[in-house]
Amino acid sequence: MKLGLNLSFATKRWLDPYQLAAMCRNDFKVEHIQFTWDLIDPWWPMIQRNALAGEYRRAFETEGLLLDATFGGIASYTYAQLLAPSELQREVSFQFFQRAVDLTVEMGAEVMGTPVGGMTYDHSRDAKMREERYANMLEYLFRIAEYGKGSGLKEIHIEATPLITEFPHSPESSVQMMTDLASSAIPYKLLVDWGHALFSPLLGQEADMGHWLKVCKPYIGSIHLQQTDGLLDRHWDFTKEGIITPQLIKKATEDAGLSDIVQYLEVVPAFEAFDDEVYEGMKKTMDYLHKELALCNT
Repeated sequence: MKLGLNLSFATKRWLDPYQLAAMCRNDFKVEHIQFTWDLIDPWWPMIQRNALAGEYRRAFETEGLLLDATFGGIASYTYAQLLAPSELQREVSFQFFQRAVDLTVEMGAEVMGTPVGGMTYDHSRDAKMREERYANMLEYLFRIAEYGKGSGLKEIHIEATPLITEFPHSPESSVQMMTDLASSAIPYKLLVDWGHALFSPLLGQEADMGHWLKVCKPYIGSIHLQQTDGLLDRHWDFTKEGIITPQLIKKATEDAGLSDIVQYLEVVPAFEAFDDEVYEGMKKTMDYLHKELALCNT
């Protein structure tokens, strides 16, 4: 399998592009990178934003890193985005994702990934409003794909989340969304997160990554890897005690025939965690995964 790295761990910590790129290549021994919008906000003024994007692009190229994709971070995930209750909010979100496409292309990545947003309390509990929000979301996603095609973007990956207030949140709803988006201007694919797929309070017996990968296989474009306990979406590193093992990762991936899909470690430390502790956890985690996943191959 292919092990990559999402850069969420670096948020508020390692903000020099060249230092971060060298850390990824030399300390964490990865090649595949998924950039986070928490390091560059798509809303920032275009000239300054593009200048910063160019710095990261050159830094990654210097270290021989492959910038596969950009991905929505903590900041963008807090907003209702395409599932917001008002048209005004949804139109703002559409503009935001257009700018995220621009950022992605400016950085030289071919894929943009993101969750789509979340519904307000009343809408999420009303069957008719859920249908309305879903249909409207699809319209926006078709428009974003059209914009992406015109900008040179190749794919958009939608992340399945562990909330009933969001789409998609289960294997069935993930397949349905991908089917509904089949005629988009550029391909939509699914991003499955280990911690989301194993969230038992929502999914019950479907909290099984092997099940997710087999059911959603034709649509999966990327995977997020994390350690978790299955009770909340933890995004721990692998120094923490959890339910995910290298053997489980290997078996679920191989059984589904998805060894060619990059699995990006996505660690989201608490902001107040000490930087050196975060670094040590990341270093131990990457060393562990490289070693243990290689052993699983023998």
